[in-house]
Amino acid sequence: MKYMKTLLTGAAACALLIGCASTALCPVSGEGLASMGGPFLVEYKGEKVKLCCEGCKEDFEADPEKFLKIVAGEAPYPKVEE
Repeated sequence: MKYMKTLLTGAAACALLIGCASTALCPVSGEGLASMGGPFLVEYKGEKVKLCCEGCKEDFEADPEKFLKIVAGEAPYPKVEE
């Protein structure tokens, strides 16, 4: 039973890390969602999308379908501009 608990705890931790890694970036800028102080939420057709800042909202609204594909994993996240 102790082995099962350890196994399940490890599996839950892996699932959490994988889930967080895939959504921890802004689909518009490629920056971390916490890079500007915390995620900024926008809503499109009932779906909430996290962006890194309010400044990304205009780009998102110009082509929301493009960015929804990124969030869905159908397109790569953008590279961070330096």
